Amino acid sequence: MSANESRGAMFRPVLPNQHNRVTYAELFFDLVFVYAVTQISHTLLGRFTVIGGIEVTILFLAVWWVWVFTAWVTNWLNPELMPVRLLLFFMMLGGLVLSTSIPSAFETRGVWFASAYAAMQIGRTAFWLISTPAHLTAVRWNAIRILIWLSGSAVFWLWGGLAEGRARLVLWSIALAIEYVAPAARFWVPRYGGSSIAAWAVEGGHMAERCAGFIIIALGEAVVVNAATFSELPWTAETVTAFLAALVGSIAMWWIYFHKGAEAGTELISKSSDTGRLARLAYTYLHMPIVGGIILTAVADELVLKHPSGHSDLRTIVSAIGGPLLFLVGTILFKHSVRGFLQLSHIVGIVAFIVLAWFAAELSPLALSVLTTALLIVVAVWEAVSLGSGSAEAQSEAESA
Repeated sequence: MSANESRGAMFRPVLPNQHNRVTYAELFFDLVFVYAVTQISHTLLGRFTVIGGIEVTILFLAVWWVWVFTAWVTNWLNPELMPVRLLLFFMMLGGLVLSTSIPSAFETRGVWFASAYAAMQIGRTAFWLISTPAHLTAVRWNAIRILIWLSGSAVFWLWGGLAEGRARLVLWSIALAIEYVAPAARFWVPRYGGSSIAAWAVEGGHMAERCAGFIIIALGEAVVVNAATFSELPWTAETVTAFLAALVGSIAMWWIYFHKGAEAGTELISKSSDTGRLARLAYTYLHMPIVGGIILTAVADELVLKHPSGHSDLRTIVSAIGGPLLFLVGTILFKHSVRGFLQLSHIVGIVAFIVLAWFAAELSPLALSVLTTALLIVVAVWEAVSLGSGSAEAQSEAESA
């Protein structure tokens, strides 16, 4: 019996010393989430209040969760096969309903958002269960446990969609809490207990590449939206400087994540004997603040482009400093999970952003944007130089030995 047949006809083939590539169907599916990220940033821009921020955070966490759960399932199932490919296409339809409902999710389209979300989560998991052959007992029970938890949360999603006002916020918060606690609790169910870590084993290189792809989605959305905003404005010295600061800031974020961190993560998870635990921590949970920071920074970029002069108001300060700060916190935690130490450049950057917040109100939005971009550049260059010199020293010691 071949390795593929032993795992199940719908599962990806086992390829020794080679990680499964991200398929074109998965990349096509991801395009829906470019739109979802755009909707989230624009919705936050339009309702930048405490309650609005909480609502948008709930919507963001839901979008991330449905995407990352799909990344897990397509790590196991083979999107090159027609049934799995059709699953992704149906998920795209659900994703478009979800995305178009985001601006009015807490108003007139709550049922649409909740129904699309619940259908995607339950439908995908049910497909995975049906696709798993009976002899893969641990995998089947893993799918059953997840389906039970997601069915429980779906009750609160749909109930919240039918409710109004604060009740919807509370019910959807409960639904999210159920889903986010579930992996940490190993999807424990009465009598049958929780799933084993072995049942969560993934092909590490594929998981790392999928999450890196979502970072590209968020960064690319920020660049495109900034360019679209800039094209509609008068091209003055201030708007040109604001656009350049936003672009360079996005490049610095890309550099901080991809230059060393993404590569280290891919290498570690590809060689790890505990891929499930690492994928759950580093890629499922710790990538959320990274993506959230990029989205919040994109909001700041648009605010600065439209109003570069005068004193920075509260929402400009919160987004311009909070975005990079959240990004650095997520990045340092992610890199700690794969390297085992806290990057000094990131610690200094986090402290610098906190200090900057104290006198940000005295700065113009443009000056604040330039300073935050400069801090990101310092972090990126510092890390590149420090890790580069460390690698050179290690290589020199190896050659001397």
